[in-house]
Amino acid sequence: MAGRLPLYGEVAEPSARPWPIAAKGFRPFFLLAALFATLLVPLWLLVIDGRLQVGRYFDPIYWHAHEMVFGFAVAVIAGFLLTAVGNWTKRETAVGLPLLALAGLWVAGRVAMTGPQLVPPWLTAMTDLAFLPVLMVVVARPLIATRNTKNLVLLAILAALFLANLVVHLDVLGVLPGWRRRGCLLGIDVIVLVILVISGRTFPMFTRNGTGVETIASSPRLDQLTIASMAVLVVLDAVVPELVVTAAWAAVVGVLALVRSWRWGARHTLRSPLLWVLHVGYLWLPIGLVLRAVAAGTGAVSPQIATHALTVGAIGSLTLGMMARVALGHSGRLLAASRPIVVAFALSLLAAVVRVGAPLLGSDRYRITVVLAGALWTAAFALYLVVYVPILVAPRVDGKPG
Repeated sequence: MAGRLPLYGEVAEPSARPWPIAAKGFRPFFLLAALFATLLVPLWLLVIDGRLQVGRYFDPIYWHAHEMVFGFAVAVIAGFLLTAVGNWTKRETAVGLPLLALAGLWVAGRVAMTGPQLVPPWLTAMTDLAFLPVLMVVVARPLIATRNTKNLVLLAILAALFLANLVVHLDVLGVLPGWRRRGCLLGIDVIVLVILVISGRTFPMFTRNGTGVETIASSPRLDQLTIASMAVLVVLDAVVPELVVTAAWAAVVGVLALVRSWRWGARHTLRSPLLWVLHVGYLWLPIGLVLRAVAAGTGAVSPQIATHALTVGAIGSLTLGMMARVALGHSGRLLAASRPIVVAFALSLLAAVVRVGAPLLGSDRYRITVVLAGALWTAAFALYLVVYVPILVAPRVDGKPG
């Protein structure tokens, strides 16, 4: 009946559909994440070349690290969770103007971190820190309303990500001196934990549905063991990152992450780019975690190699792959990667190979390989923008809301 007020607990029907860009969480946040990824690395290359200066809040090294973790990666996580939680609970998280306001809050954090420091440092910190608590509230409401206890763990993970960002800012503000590096590394740890949670729930299902191979499955016990082990690693890295046992535990988590994926059917995905990019991207997780142990335990490789295996390798390729698949599925389109997107997948993976291998080639070739890896990364996300901007800003092709 027109004009009827919704009863308590009833989901109110929107009076009008929002603009397509504000119809679902993945739309603005995947667009912003891809745009930021395309701009961030070239800016970073100009900074290290001395041709550009970014905001004075961070030094250039930690500006790059912070924005890759708490800027780019957090935007992708936000877009995914805002969309997925709506599906899990059958209740919207944020759409329309509230969604655009949430995206604007994320943008405000990036401006505060990158632009000239025109406000006191504490206000810069608060601007950046505000996004994750608001995201938690938006995600928590439908989960709690529908008693979706299984996914409440994601709120704890978002809280851990906020705390990692908080200690970075507390270092800059002089409250916790020496913690900014640890905070950035903890942020990477927590994002790896997010990937381990989401991949176990989705990759076997995606692969089974996409290939028709019914034997593809996950092992709930191995999934739980791997996730719990990664949670322990987060705690160890926060409390005793310098101990040998912490490095050894990273290797344990890496092996568990590899073993749990054994039955996910990677070998059946060669003809499906939307699938193989996820499996190859996931492989960078055990590689990065084992390299961490090797770097800390033997010194045979640089810790940077392990860090970039996890960031450029796993986070970079998996975010690109998930943004490609989710945007197609939730816009009512066929789950098939276009040729430019297949090229983008290849470029992102090649960027990881170059960035991880760069320190092994010696200092005389290091600079050019960093530039090459940056160019490959930028090209990959630029291709995503070219292909997906028309998808993200247009209504669903099947006429459904979202």
